[in-house]
Order: sequence, then C-alpha cells, then structure tokens
Amino acid sequence: MTAINRRPVIALTGASGYIGRNLLKQLTPYADIIALSRNGGDKEDSEHVTWRSCDLFSMADAEKALEGADYAYYLVHSMKPSAKLTQGTFENMDVILADNFAQAAEKQGIKQIVYLSGLVPDADHHSRHIRSRLEVEQVLSSYQVPVTTLRAGLIVGPNGSSFPILAKMVKRLPVMLLPKWTRKKTHPIYIGDMLDSLVRCAGRTDLYDRSIDVGGPEVMTYKNMMKETAEVMGKQPKMISVPFMTVNLSRLWVSLVSNSPREMVYPLIESLIHPMMVKPENMVSGISGGSTSFREAARKSLEEEKQKRLGRLKVLSIPDIDNDVRSVQRIPLPAGKTALWTAHYYAEWLSQIIHPLLSVQDHFDGVIKIRFRGWTLLELRHSAERSQPDRALFYITGGLFDDKAENERGRLEFRKIPGRPECIIAIHDYMPSLPWFLYKYTQAKAHRFVMYRFRRHLEKEEIEHGTVRLPLLVQGRSSIEQ
Repeated sequence: MTAINRRPVIALTGASGYIGRNLLKQLTPYADIIALSRNGGDKEDSEHVTWRSCDLFSMADAEKALEGADYAYYLVHSMKPSAKLTQGTFENMDVILADNFAQAAEKQGIKQIVYLSGLVPDADHHSRHIRSRLEVEQVLSSYQVPVTTLRAGLIVGPNGSSFPILAKMVKRLPVMLLPKWTRKKTHPIYIGDMLDSLVRCAGRTDLYDRSIDVGGPEVMTYKNMMKETAEVMGKQPKMISVPFMTVNLSRLWVSLVSNSPREMVYPLIESLIHPMMVKPENMVSGISGGSTSFREAARKSLEEEKQKRLGRLKVLSIPDIDNDVRSVQRIPLPAGKTALWTAHYYAEWLSQIIHPLLSVQDHFDGVIKIRFRGWTLLELRHSAERSQPDRALFYITGGLFDDKAENERGRLEFRKIPGRPECIIAIHDYMPSLPWFLYKYTQAKAHRFVMYRFRRHLEKEEIEHGTVRLPLLVQGRSSIEQ
C-alpha cells in the first residue's frame, strides 16, 4: 500500500462475512478500518477497528457508514434473502446496493473503491451471475470515484460458496455422475492469495479504473478439482462422466447433495457452462498470480474447517425475526423521463387498473394515497430532501395497511439505473399490519402482480415526443417532468 503521512482509513463492507473477516486481519497492520456489517453495532471496537452498523439498501446508512474513510472495499452480493419476504431477483437487489454505495462514496470523498467480482468468460451470452457482476461494476464506475475491480474464479477456502459445496459433494457421494460442465476449465485461487491481491490494490493510483483478473498457478477442470479434493480427504469416489445432465438438473442436484440454499447454488452453477480463466491482457504483475497449488489450497482449507468444527460450541437459540418485506422490480424507463415522473405515472396508471374497487389520490403535493371508499389503505409521502432527479423516495407514513409502531424505515423508491434506460421500483423495510399469513397470500401477491402488469404496460407502450400515448391525467402536467 502507498505510504502517506497518517494511517489510511479503509471502509470494509461485508466485514463479518468470510472474505471480509479475513481481509480485516490482513488490512489492520497497514490501516485503520471502518468495519461495516448489518449488525456491526453489536461488535466490540479494537485499536484499529471501528464497527458500524450499515444497511446498504439505505442511502442514508451508506453515507453515514463511509464518513471519514479514504478508501473502500466493496465485497457485497445479495444472493441470500435480505428480509423475511424478499420479492425480486438478486440482480435487481445488487443494483440498488451498488448504486447506494457508489453515490455515498462520491459524497464522502472516497479516493478509490476496490471491488471483488468474478472472472468473465469469452461468450456472447453470460449467466445471470456474471451479467450481474458486470452490471455492478458498471454502476460503481458511473460516479466520480475510481474503481479497481478484481475478477476471480473459484476461491478455495474453508467457507464462502463454491469450494465448500464441491467438498461436500466429494465427501457425501460414493458415486458421482459428472455432467458436461465438470469438464470445463476454470482458474481457482487460494483464499490467502486472493487476500494478498486485495490488500495490494488500495491506494495504487495506477490501478484506478481497471479490471484485473486473478488466479492461481493452475488451470483445471471441475472434475480434476473433485479428484484432488477426494485424494486430500483420503476418499475414492467413483466418478462417471455423463452427457445427459443439464445445468437445470445439475443445480437442483448440487443444492440437494450439498444442503446449500438454492438462491446461492443456482446462479453459481449457471455460470459453469463457460470456461473461466484469467486473460493475459487483464493481468497485473504482483496482483494477478497466486502461488498456492490447488491441492495445497484444498488441504489447508479442509484442515482449517476441521479445526473450526472441533472448536465450535453449538448453542440452541431462537433468533428474533422481523415481519419485514423487501420487493424489488425492474421496469423500462421512457427516454427523457425521470424517476419522479415514473412515480406519478405509476400512481395514475394504478388508479385506472384498480378502479372502481380502489382509488389512488395523487395531489402532486408530495403525498400519494391508496384508498378504499372512505379509508386510506396506504399513504406515501415524498421526501424531497432525500430525492434526486434519478431517485424519488417516498416514506410509508400511514394507512390501514401500515404497522405504524414498526414502520419507521418503510419506504418506496423509484431509481433510474445509471447508464441504462431502466428504473428500479423497490419497497424496503415495510412492516405490514395484516397478519403475516394473510399478507403473504393477498397483499404481497397483489403487489407483485400489479408490478408485472406495469412493466408489461411500459414494454408495450410506444413513446413519441416524450409523451406516453395513453389518456392519463399526467399528460400536460409539467410538474412531473422535473
């Protein structure tokens, strides 16, 4: 890391996760760390580590979290559900997280963002996981803070995602049917080498706005990795190559055998249809090349996991579970239109499709109400101070469907995706007043259906001269074009 007059301050997202925990240890000899986690406030600070609670789905939280930092590491993904009920894809969740983080980094004067992504294969069509990683990279780079992206393939370590799944399969299956994707080549890297590469990026101005591939000393197939892992374990499973197992069948099989959540397994397996190797043109001396062989990496990882199991004390506890909701959908955005325009257009469109059962009142004074006869079901109040042309934020402030005692952070936002003619519509931290079972199978399903209809409507509508060809009240109202 570059030398400056004082110890640099580094904000580390995902500090309680597998990569983050290990990177925290690597960085503390060189820097003071702001360790960010959703439950960071429950952890004790140390001499060079300050913990902060941070929900990156909140722009305000992101801004507070990055205050005082010089550099920032972005180690975030949203493959696992982030609320009791999560409606939406991980790709759309990742867009919000990255956009909040990048805007907050720009506001707080961060000098550099270091982002850990995935290797990108040479292919015309990428998997959802790879497309999302590339989109996050693009969103992070859409603002004024330089971004250094490290792209890695399978990271070999005792925790994380890919290697533990592979190890569980080898351990549990005496006979393994290996589909075609297991013969694809990949470029694994040991977690220790990966951490070294990450540490060496902070403060390197020559690495600003660059994407760097990283990998270990060997290119291997997944079949060869399974064989070497089995040998390290002292096992001899019978491996049979088969041509008939599709990726869809494989992802279900891997999820069941490894007992891993499908939200994590499915996108990973979908990415394995293409070779994943380091490209020479994306390599940087001292950063790209790991030195630990796969066999040694597997041995170290399995031994570390064994020691952790022996020292682990299991305590039976019942966690507190909030009845919170997050619902995120992506829609096309007409050319020249803003997020605020989308909010008011949605209100007018909604008033038409739910009439006469319900009504929507949009007085353009910052308040939108969804009503049933004389009762207000939901009241949304526009937050002008937290909104921008590309982001319109409405807080949920009342109505029969609003649990007023719990909904301090409930909000609805309309957000333009940087560089794309698309908009995200998202509900965050909403606590419904209906009993959970009733909400889940009525109001939640109705919202999802309505959002599907709205997206289909915008996809079909023709846009001419900035006006949607539909007899809506919003036509001619210049206030929503602002």
